[in-house]
Amino acid sequence: MQNRRFGRSGWQISEIGYGMWGLAGWTGSDRKETDDSLNLAVESGVNFFDTAWGYGEGLSEQILGDLIKRYPDRKLYAATKIPPKNRQWPSRADSSLKEVFPADYIVEYTEKSLKNLGTDSIDLLQFHVWEDAWAQEDEWKEAIQKLTKEGKVERWGISINRWEPNNALETLKTGFIDAVQVIYNVFDQAPEDNLFPLCRKMDIGVIARVPFDEGTLTGTLTKETTFPADDWRSTYFVPENLNASVDHAEALRADLPEGMTMPDLALRFILNNPDVHTTIPGMRKLPHVKSNVTASDGERLSADLAETLKKHRWDRFPTKWSQ
Repeated sequence: MQNRRFGRSGWQISEIGYGMWGLAGWTGSDRKETDDSLNLAVESGVNFFDTAWGYGEGLSEQILGDLIKRYPDRKLYAATKIPPKNRQWPSRADSSLKEVFPADYIVEYTEKSLKNLGTDSIDLLQFHVWEDAWAQEDEWKEAIQKLTKEGKVERWGISINRWEPNNALETLKTGFIDAVQVIYNVFDQAPEDNLFPLCRKMDIGVIARVPFDEGTLTGTLTKETTFPADDWRSTYFVPENLNASVDHAEALRADLPEGMTMPDLALRFILNNPDVHTTIPGMRKLPHVKSNVTASDGERLSADLAETLKKHRWDRFPTKWSQ
């Protein structure tokens, strides 16, 4: 496993991290299998774990807390998120900070996450949604300064809304944010335009989420794929999105190098970009862990293949089903 310096934090984190959303809101989760997969990830060199209070109302955080206890001699970085007070994912442009992240609420959910994780301090605490219009408001700044001074949070981050990579640029310029989490993959290349250059300039850590485009880039979805009603993907992969996603995946398959799988290509595309410090695929099953960690071998894509993949950029914009 290769490590990368996580911006100005100076942390050396695994370039393949562990996304823990799949422990809640997705069907097929099994606790023993989850724990076995987490253990294998640690033993394979993964040391960065991304969760949120919103994943099972603290359950995912508790699972991560248990993992940290199982490995007291290893530094495992815990990144979690404060849910929006109004429970709207993503936030809307007309949302006010008071509705979403008032100061007392930021403090309240920091304490909840600390309890769930069973730690004295949170390595990285992220706002689970964001609007750049809040950049100059003092309330959130005062709250995070207080919590940092008290030693309850080491670093602060923003999880940027889907397909809105420019919706945090002014906030990053305030200097209060140490990390951003953004959707970045073979299709979603827009963060390269403005977000990554600013993060590079300001030495801000970058977490690339949704490396497989919610499953499209695994190459396993078809236009007939369906999901159970209680699975989040059933509302995301509406026919309009599923059909277009499968078409884009099939177009990419035509450029897949011999001997390389779609998931491997998806991860290597992300790791090929030095502006990214870690990517966080969901890995609920042991085969997923075994497969994904192999992408971190220090080998980069050929210049020709990297150039070819640029043509698969697919600029999308938020819709009612894309939250």
